[in-house]
Amino acid sequence: MADNAAAHDDDDFQTGDAGASETYPQQCSALRKNGYVMLKSRPCKIMEMSTSKTGKHGHAKVHMVGIDIFTGKKYEDICPSTHNMSVPNVKRVEYSLIDVDTDGYVSLMDDSSETRSDIKLPEGELGQEIRAKFEGGEGLKVTVLQALGEEAIMSYKIEQESKK
Repeated sequence: MADNAAAHDDDDFQTGDAGASETYPQQCSALRKNGYVMLKSRPCKIMEMSTSKTGKHGHAKVHMVGIDIFTGKKYEDICPSTHNMSVPNVKRVEYSLIDVDTDGYVSLMDDSSETRSDIKLPEGELGQEIRAKFEGGEGLKVTVLQALGEEAIMSYKIEQESKK
């Protein structure tokens, strides 16, 4: 027995982040509009919810319509109100915009002066607005939404100059 334990001493376990899982279960009836939920394996923001009463021995069903927080695609699902659904752990992080390169990647800096350049400018109007304001010389703060290993810029605001 002791020899067997010694043979396993050299096992190398790689761990991820702080051990927080990407989703957590929540009872369907406890979900709320504008909250987040996993619909068809995608992280979605709940846009509409309705509950239907069912027959004598059935469960009340919850009908949900959600918009994918990264692609904007609409998803629908129905589940019994007593069942659990997965809720994505969504994190918002604010960064200062340092640079926008020609490929559409942005250089960002967080509050602790850490920089990163691995996020692309969003497609469409939001991306064009950010690029135009940045090229116009305005200091911007962008909000990055993170869920299930995906990240995307969701919004921006003009940075208030606090240095006097």
